Formats: sequence, structure tokens, C-alpha cells
Amino acid sequence: MNLTVATIQALSSTIGFAILSAVVSFAWSPLLIFLLYKYNITRRAEFDPTLGMESRKDKAHVPVMGGLLVIITVAVITIVFNWERSYTWVPIGVMILAAALGAADDLLNIFGNKRRSRSIRQIFTLIRVHHDWKMRVWYVLTFPWSLFKRTSLWLGSHPGTGIHVHEKLLLQFIAGAITAWWVYFKLGEDWQSLYVPFHGFIDIGWIIIPLIIVVVMFTANAVNIADGMDGLAGGMLIPTFGALAILSWTSSYHEMAVLNATAMGALVAYTYFNIKPARFQMGDVGSLGLGALLAINTIVINQLIVLPILGFMFYIEAVSVVIQVSGRYLLGRRIFKMAPIHHHFELKGWSEEKTIMRFWIIHLAAVLLGMWVALH
Repeated sequence: MNLTVATIQALSSTIGFAILSAVVSFAWSPLLIFLLYKYNITRRAEFDPTLGMESRKDKAHVPVMGGLLVIITVAVITIVFNWERSYTWVPIGVMILAAALGAADDLLNIFGNKRRSRSIRQIFTLIRVHHDWKMRVWYVLTFPWSLFKRTSLWLGSHPGTGIHVHEKLLLQFIAGAITAWWVYFKLGEDWQSLYVPFHGFIDIGWIIIPLIIVVVMFTANAVNIADGMDGLAGGMLIPTFGALAILSWTSSYHEMAVLNATAMGALVAYTYFNIKPARFQMGDVGSLGLGALLAINTIVINQLIVLPILGFMFYIEAVSVVIQVSGRYLLGRRIFKMAPIHHHFELKGWSEEKTIMRFWIIHLAAVLLGMWVALH
């Protein structure tokens, strides 16, 4: 295959933006670290059961919200050099929306007050005995929302001081809906079809809308769940965004190739400072934002089918939580020693470094497989 001058220039530009992003991230990382320590934006043990593990006690008081290094770098470089209304503005907008949700959760978990959450039994009691009949009617009308709030707790731990699970799901649904609207109504009819490797395109029409919403929500939470060990999430996101950059380049989506390369470069700098012992941790601001960006960027280049392979270990981590929750509520017992699954192996005696490196290797192998499948 002969590469044209334009193709080579596009590849050179993509690599150049990865280098630029890494250099910029390294350059301003000392400022971010200084600010996180200065304002005491650090991990607290009150609502983190994993810090009770002997091997993880030294992670208390490590700064969180280190994911800002990637989010801000990617946003600024894209807005300044790669702002393309047809492709990059919605991915960056949704990334910032998801990151803002994560930032609010991070800050409330550190500085917020304990939030009250009524049980279903308490709500039934208020419906029966509240002295104001208008409030009784209100509790009846809002009971479906209250039921959603309580059942959503199955997917998380205690309410704590941060954003509750039902609030996260609602805002993530909005982010997914924005993405679905953009893909279905703005990108054109070609994006209403799924590309199936070894087969071709399948037109699924409006079904793409709920599918995109679910994928964006699940992927954002999957990356969030995997961010539990020093270097784990960052080290797995680097090859995933790198693969997306290559797939975007081979499909002639130059703006998306640059965006993915920019994310990869910033993640190189982030992971350098996140490797044990971490100078900072990603926090929800980074994991939710980058998880949403990962999903959207895959959808834009029409590789949705291979996303579970390109994000293999993230999906394994998320599924392990689903299995654990199902086992607890349906079978009355735990399936794993602790979920997500990286803590299961840690409790079985694997060191943190051993767990992370093995997850990296498995994930890298899956990413290579995903690229091979996507190119057919």
C-alpha cells in the first residue's frame, strides 16, 4: 500500500499532538500537585473501605482530582488547535460535563456534609402520618423517584457526603443523551448503522439512540470503577486511546485521531505521577470524564462493536461489581472477596504492583486483538 503525502502528514500531525500533549502536561503538573496539596484536596478514609486494608493505608491523604491534568490539557489543546464543529466539540463538551460531575463528587466527598437519605419504610410512614396532607400527596407522587433513589444504592456504597448514585446516573444519562442526539441527528445517516467487523454495516435506525446512552453511561462508570490502584486506569487508558488514534487515522478521521492522540499524550504524563507511590490519584473528575470520552470517540469512528475489546479490563472491572451486587442481593453471599476485581486479587495475596502489571498486559493483548478485529 502506497501512503500519500497527505496521509503521512496526517500521521505526523497525530504523533505530534501526542508529544505536545505530553510535554504540556508534564510542564504544568507541578502546579497542579502544589494546588491539590495546598487546598488539602486529598483522599479521606471516612468513606473509603479499601483504606482499611493494611496494604492501602498509606494511600490516605494522597491528593485526588489528579485527572484534571488530562481533562484540562485535552480540552485546551483541542479548543485551541483541533476545534472542529463536525467532530470534536461534542466529545469535548460531554467530557467536560462528565468531568464536572466527577469534580463535584470529589469535592463533596472531601468537604461536604453528611447527606440524609430516607428509607422506603420511612417514606411509607410519612405518607401515613404526616400532619400536612399536601406533603402526604407529595410523598405519594414522588414515590417512584424515591424508589429509584433507594434501589440505585445497590450499585454503590453508602450515600456519604458526595453525589448520590441516582444523581450520578441521571447526569450521566443526560451526557449519553447529548451524545446520542448528536450522532443520530447531526452526524448523518451513516452513523445510524453499526459497523460489524467481518460483515459490514447494519442499519439499526433509532435503536442507536438508547444503545449510545447505555454505552456512554456504562463506559464512564467502568473507567471510574477501575481507578482503584496506582497507575491501573491510566496505564490501561494509554493503549486504548492509542488504538483509537490509529483506527481514526486509518479511517481518515483526522480530527478524531488528533483528539485521541492528545488524550494519550496527557495520560502518559498523568500515569508517570500516578505510579506507586502516587503523587496524586485520578479521582472521579478524571475517570468519569475520560470514560465518557472513550465511549464517544469510539462511537464517532463507528467502532462501537469492538469497544468491549478495546476497553476490555475496564468492562471486566465493571462486570465484577455487577456480579458482586447480584450475588449479595440475590444469593445472599459475596462472589468475590471484594469488588471490583482488582481488590479481590489483592486480598488473595497479590501485591498491588503484580495486580496492576498483569492487568496492563491482559488489557494490552485485548487492545491489540480489538484493533485487528476493527480493521476487518
